[in-house]
Amino acid sequence: MSSFKLHGIVPPVVTPLTHDFKVDKPSLRKVVRHLIDGGVHGLFVLGSTSECVFLNASQRADVLATVAEENNGRVPMVAGTMDPTTDRVIEHAKQARDAGMQGLVVTAPFYTRTSQAETIDHFTMIRDAVDLPILAYDLPVCVHIKLERPTLRALYDKGVICALKDSSGDDGNMRMVMRDFGGNDDFSILTGSEIMVDGALLGGAHGCVPGLGNVDPAGYVRLYEAAKRGDWVAARKEQERLIELFQIVFQGVPDTSPNASGVGGFKTAMQLLGIIENRHMSRPNKVLSDEKVARIKAILGATGLLKS
Repeated sequence: MSSFKLHGIVPPVVTPLTHDFKVDKPSLRKVVRHLIDGGVHGLFVLGSTSECVFLNASQRADVLATVAEENNGRVPMVAGTMDPTTDRVIEHAKQARDAGMQGLVVTAPFYTRTSQAETIDHFTMIRDAVDLPILAYDLPVCVHIKLERPTLRALYDKGVICALKDSSGDDGNMRMVMRDFGGNDDFSILTGSEIMVDGALLGGAHGCVPGLGNVDPAGYVRLYEAAKRGDWVAARKEQERLIELFQIVFQGVPDTSPNASGVGGFKTAMQLLGIIENRHMSRPNKVLSDEKVARIKAILGATGLLKS
């Protein structure tokens, strides 16, 4: 089993874009500096919040190279390799390995209807093809298959996975997974929820992968550090402030899709904070209107991130 173990706050790094939909490398460098200056413990490159499935091979290469160069070994880096088929994931995995990533984030195959047994084969073939630690990514809302508890155990017992990022929204199941792996010190469990971090850490999670951490990494680090020292009152207080900040993800609906409202909300906040140049997403996601921008600006002010 791999000795690679993520912990703490590991945000999925937003991918800023130029107006002609190229990777905005100067803004991406500012994002990486913003995250590291905020105290994060790792970087998840090409995650869902990174708009990974929208990016072609050249764009992915730009993101990987830019993040790796700006990070310069300061914190661990893992890369998302999400794609419908095993062989295409292997291509992404080799690209990530060659760019200097230290781990791979892998979902179950999607679009096709895949069984749990085929999902185990999928992960195993990727691990055999590219010798990097694998973090299993449970994201049934997007891939339409759940990584079931016996599947996770089988993959761990085979030495295929070293961690789980749980974005299932099923907090009861995640709590049982934490119990399943409670005695395994070489396995990390990270919640993908921005609003249940204190509860997850209390239950035994090792960290969080918060998209909202792109906006306020220091807030999530404060939450994590409070939990680590057992100050659950402080952890709850910080979590409640972050829940208020999380309201930025709802401002775009019903005018835009949930994705455009969520990641678009993050990007809008980051633009208002001077971290990135542009707030638009990959096509066809709609940009948020000026009215929605004003609402997000008010939330940033109310939560102490933007001074009037």
